[in-house]
Amino acid sequence: MSKVILVEDDERLATLTAQFLKGNGFEVEVINDGADAVEKIIVVQPDIVILDIMLPNQDGFSICRAIKNEYLGPVLFLSAKDSDFDQVKGLEIGADDYVIKPVEPFVLLARLNALLRRCQNKPQNLDSLTLGKLNIDKADRRVYLDSKEIELTSYEFDLLWALASNAGETQSREFIYKHVVGREYDGLDRSVDVRISRLRKKLGDNLEQPFRLITVWGKGYLCSKSAWD
Repeated sequence: MSKVILVEDDERLATLTAQFLKGNGFEVEVINDGADAVEKIIVVQPDIVILDIMLPNQDGFSICRAIKNEYLGPVLFLSAKDSDFDQVKGLEIGADDYVIKPVEPFVLLARLNALLRRCQNKPQNLDSLTLGKLNIDKADRRVYLDSKEIELTSYEFDLLWALASNAGETQSREFIYKHVVGREYDGLDRSVDVRISRLRKKLGDNLEQPFRLITVWGKGYLCSKSAWD
């Protein structure tokens, strides 16, 4: 049974959501005040966190920032804030998914299960990968560029590994969504594009004319074999 912490100040919505998830095999703990969320998430280490943004005393964005180095599981924002800016911000600070309220319960369930599958399917074998000055340690989930450690979110690490372990080969969005995100690509979701942009910034790529993580228009993304020296 997967453990969920639901941080939601709307008590009626929290109750209905918790009841639905419990009816579908989840163990759910509800937190109504943002001030209580950070410590609880770090101590409990649930399998997944569902996080509202507009919360009393501490908002969801600041909670996500506060837990990112001490909580290893996925974070899903569930918020009525539907602007592109808020969605991009949520993904850039480390959330794994962003769902806009109101959402059909079974859609939320599908997104949760997709995130859990992605985490459960992470490769566990001890392995590493080196491309020039880029070194990826899969066992410790650490990335180094020119001997300097690059801090990545769990999602960013999985995305980089999927591309770098197939360097020189174009990986389609369909492949990335299935094997990294954990769900089928719907043709509209741009969360992977946001993560690619974020990775480029962290890895010193050229944002206007990328040469390390390359967009292959109409096909997907390619990690260069030779651009890491």
